[in-house]
Amino acid sequence: MIQEETVIIHKLQKHLKQSYQDMADAMIGGAIDNMEKYKYMMGQAHAYLKISQEISNLLEPKEPKNDIERSENVVDFERP
Repeated sequence: MIQEETVIIHKLQKHLKQSYQDMADAMIGGAIDNMEKYKYMMGQAHAYLKISQEISNLLEPKEPKNDIERSENVVDFERP
């Protein structure tokens, strides 16, 4: 089951990356003829990047998972 979930997540990441690239290609290729279309396409591009980044963050957490690990890496500055 975990193997299937990983495959789905990687396919989703690949799709997001391709959608972002397609959007960039369209914008560079002159698909924009007014400011509203530009803003819409930029919003889509930002959404693709944001979703992709969130998936990456979920797959590779940067912070320790429990308080024991965290307490070893945190310096506590107590006030006198």
